[in-house]
Amino acid sequence: MNVFARELKAYRKSTIIWILSLSSLVVLFLMMYPAFSGDVDVMKKILQNFPPAVRATFDLSLGNFFTIYGFLGYLMTFVTLAGAVQAMNLGVGILSKEESGKTVDFLLSKPVSRIKVVTGKLLAALSLVLMTNVVFDAVALITSRAVSKTDFDVKILLLLLSILFLIQLFFLAFGLAMSVIVKKVKSVISVSLPTVFTFFFIGTIGAILDNDSVKMFSPFKFFDTDYVIDHGTLDLKFLIIEAVCVIVAVAATYVIYAKKDIKSAI
Repeated sequence: MNVFARELKAYRKSTIIWILSLSSLVVLFLMMYPAFSGDVDVMKKILQNFPPAVRATFDLSLGNFFTIYGFLGYLMTFVTLAGAVQAMNLGVGILSKEESGKTVDFLLSKPVSRIKVVTGKLLAALSLVLMTNVVFDAVALITSRAVSKTDFDVKILLLLLSILFLIQLFFLAFGLAMSVIVKKVKSVISVSLPTVFTFFFIGTIGAILDNDSVKMFSPFKFFDTDYVIDHGTLDLKFLIIEAVCVIVAVAATYVIYAKKDIKSAI
């Protein structure tokens, strides 16, 4: 039995739906870019009337918003929120579904260790996230090229788009850890949605207060789009924080699942 192939097949349809949804979102949003960039002065006056807290929440920078980078950066606020839900659903569900679906006995009765089970499921989930990002990035680049009247640095655009993958990687790892820590996951959505929105709310508070200490507790604010646009790179400090969080979460998943007392479905 190939756990990796089994999970790819099981999540194929939902992943296609996520890919189509995120790709449609970026196309529809970027198609509005010419209208926003056509009359910058008028749009700036409108955005200036927005409260600073609102602009901070949605990464609305008056300096960069009317460039293709800033416009895409603003979109990434919503894309990463949706992508986090997808990754969290994968992380929580891919292991816990065996217990909730009462198939864990069948799975563990096969000549495969728990370590190999976790590895197969982790690689499958990671592959699905990578597929989502590859298609999304390609669609975003093609659409940006079509709507932008000026040349742009592809490297910066790719760095902005990579924020989706990095945030999804965090929530995938966090979801895996939660799936083995929580005794019984009755509903994936009931775990993933509150978790994602809690982190988003923490990041919003950090952005409003402009406090890096608070931002450190939310992956949504690890990678500031203005920083990427201005420096042409991701913030190394937050990259290290993310790497530590992901490694700890994945390691905890392996250790806990290997020792976990899994109840029989009978």
